[in-house]
Amino acid sequence: MNLQSKLAILADAAKYDASCASSGAAPRNSVGGRGMGSTEGMGICHSYAPDGRCISLLKILLTNFCQYDCLYCVNRVTSNVPRARFTVDEVVQLTLDFYRRNCIEGLFLSSGIIQSPDYTMEQVVEVARVLREEHDFRGYIHLKTIPDASPELMQRAGRYADRLSINIELPTAESLTALAPEKNSAAIDRSMARMAVHIGESRAARKEQAAQAIVSMPQSRTTRRASVPLFAPGGQSTQMIVGADATDDRTILATSARLYGVHRLRRVYYSAFSPIPDAARALPLAAPPTVREHRLYQADWLMRFYGFTHDEIVPPAQVGMLALDVDPKLAWALAHRERFPVNLNTAPRELLLRVPGFGVQTVDRLLAARRVRRLRHADLARLHVPLKKVLPFVEAADYRPGRALDAADLAAQLTPPPVQRSLF
Repeated sequence: MNLQSKLAILADAAKYDASCASSGAAPRNSVGGRGMGSTEGMGICHSYAPDGRCISLLKILLTNFCQYDCLYCVNRVTSNVPRARFTVDEVVQLTLDFYRRNCIEGLFLSSGIIQSPDYTMEQVVEVARVLREEHDFRGYIHLKTIPDASPELMQRAGRYADRLSINIELPTAESLTALAPEKNSAAIDRSMARMAVHIGESRAARKEQAAQAIVSMPQSRTTRRASVPLFAPGGQSTQMIVGADATDDRTILATSARLYGVHRLRRVYYSAFSPIPDAARALPLAAPPTVREHRLYQADWLMRFYGFTHDEIVPPAQVGMLALDVDPKLAWALAHRERFPVNLNTAPRELLLRVPGFGVQTVDRLLAARRVRRLRHADLARLHVPLKKVLPFVEAADYRPGRALDAADLAAQLTPPPVQRSLF
């Protein structure tokens, strides 16, 4: 099989993996002829998929052969899809060739399990090692690691990759046992914990070195210590499949909150289940609504940046699913109207962040502005916030919402039915 055919198969097989953002990488470049590649966005000519998605990473599998039989996976051992496998050198050359053509800024590499977890992980790590050490590649590298691989291989992976990820696959241990019997939720949890320790130790060592830095006096002969190498500076991430089992959104968000709190993950990605050929009877026949995945990302953002807890977003008294017709922040505000209206000139940051239509940057700008003058209705217009969504929940020096907040049809006013736009 030629390289182009392999690329067609293994790039298509990688499309189900959503966790390939390049945020969090340490800034590096090849200005002045040093090495090759960059983690910085400027000067990168992105390629675009037919549906408009911006693709800046070469996203492939090392192989789609896999000895596991995860029911939800198109590459499972019992699947009859075409199979292919790259060599280490082929992945290295593809990455360098695509970079020279200015199509990518880095590599996202995952793999099916062949021979053993350690053998597979060793091949994945070798790709990163060759790129870094033999070609001085300075672009972004994200490696999908294998939970059952040895801790030594995980440590080596962290030396070469900007970000590492271990897929939790499904929100609960029971679902994982039912749909992926070869995988062990306890082993996944241990690997995440071990990785979090390595990342934490690396960052602590860098901070300690910076704190103990000696300012050289004139004519002194102090030798500067070598910098402590960063272990996976972009942190770790994971991905869970949504809709392959009966787990509700409350449980999914509770699992995400635990991962953020215990293992300090940088991101949890949600991937709506996609029906696959020759699927098992245990799987649903249809994919979940795409908007469900979108609502979970919105709820995840509320936990990470807006100070919400997972049990606030989907309270125990509520059916365990997020509303599909209204975003989670607006749903919370409508359910807690007694907390509004919020006074723009006196409310704390924590409460301003809960106003529908306000983002983190908007709140920070409002706080900066009100230090020098009282905020008025016109200030909101200058910030280009969605006034129709914001005004029922705030008051300013020259504005009061009146009885707008008590309107029985407020939800309908703020969430008009979607309209299909014309193409012309």
